[in-house]
Amino acid sequence: MENQIFELQYAIDTFYFLICGALVMWMAAGFSLLESGLVRSKNTVEILTKNVALYAVACIMYLATGYALMYGGGWFLQGIEAFNLGEVLTASAENGFDGDSVYSPASDFFFQVVFVATAMSIVSGAVAERMKLWSFLVFAMFMTGVIYPLEGSWTWGGNDVFGMFNLGDLGFSDFAGSGIVHLAGAAAALAGVLLLGARKGKYTKDGQIIAIPGANLPLATLGMFILWMGWFGFNGGSVLKLADASNAHSVAMVFLNTNAAAAAGLVGALLTARALFGKADLTMALNGALAGLVAITAEPSTPTALQASLFGLIAGVIVVFSIIGMDRLKIDDPVGAISVHGVIGLFGLLLVPVTNDSSSFTGQLAGAATIFAWVFGASLVVWFALKLTMGIRVAEEEEYEGLDIGECGIEAYPEFTSST
Repeated sequence: MENQIFELQYAIDTFYFLICGALVMWMAAGFSLLESGLVRSKNTVEILTKNVALYAVACIMYLATGYALMYGGGWFLQGIEAFNLGEVLTASAENGFDGDSVYSPASDFFFQVVFVATAMSIVSGAVAERMKLWSFLVFAMFMTGVIYPLEGSWTWGGNDVFGMFNLGDLGFSDFAGSGIVHLAGAAAALAGVLLLGARKGKYTKDGQIIAIPGANLPLATLGMFILWMGWFGFNGGSVLKLADASNAHSVAMVFLNTNAAAAAGLVGALLTARALFGKADLTMALNGALAGLVAITAEPSTPTALQASLFGLIAGVIVVFSIIGMDRLKIDDPVGAISVHGVIGLFGLLLVPVTNDSSSFTGQLAGAATIFAWVFGASLVVWFALKLTMGIRVAEEEEYEGLDIGECGIEAYPEFTSST
């Protein structure tokens, strides 16, 4: 009887992992639509090409090297392929069913690989409208195959940082990746943006900031809603188990808190924009919802619904000021990715000790500093090497005409934006 219960829970937990992974994979569509809506029409095809290609590159590189670096085992998932379900069932029968979370390691890989793609998607929006496509994809190989897996091994993988210390032992906790995924993606993006420079015409010589509006806000709004939906898999799947009463309740609370934080984040950003600009700024509202989602990702299981709402509300306010601050520092981020995923990713990490006694503020700061220093430093080296060899920025004429023509040879809206 115990063995039958084990098999049932194994099947349910494996299926839950796969469904949550599929939801997170759908976030790739959300990033594609959000970013294509917030860039100019002449760069639409190029940003879409970057998003579909980076997802494929992430899957290949994490299969080849990333998973092994992050969790151990042979290259190309040799350890997973050697997995013997019969041995697991026999050991369970001999040792007695203990209710531990056990699922197919193949489902674990699938769930992890879509997280890697999410981290890389953060980079694509920040460097939009002036970066060479192929340089970006070469960087994606390093980010998804080496840089992200190594910092992931120090956190979720449980390994020591370069053999010196373990972040978990320092009191660092990150439930679903406010730091491990979002702060890491933002750090890589920041390194690229600093070397790349701003878009032509974004900042005048006398210091004025010129707004460059996106071409398709309906697409951006749809992208935000797809990301909101996919986040239920992102956070919910990180519970790692469903098939018992305690964990099922935990999953439900994670879903509830994730939704509450996003809703409050949107309202917080909208009210802040109204107070600052006198208008209801849709782009700030979209980023406010995403800020709420990033903030609750570090710990969505322990807050109450009221606490989750307050966390999201504060994140929505912070992200508006952060986007304005980045502009004043002349850090040109067309979609606000560094603010949403970096600044709010750090904020989310610092919220964890408020509701989770197993973490500490010093541990959270140490973990955040380690993640940022490694990802930013390693990314800066790779970006700089690419700048010296392939180059990372398109020519000024190509930037003026649009990357769709220069990089992809086709336009998204040829009837309206023909450059020929």
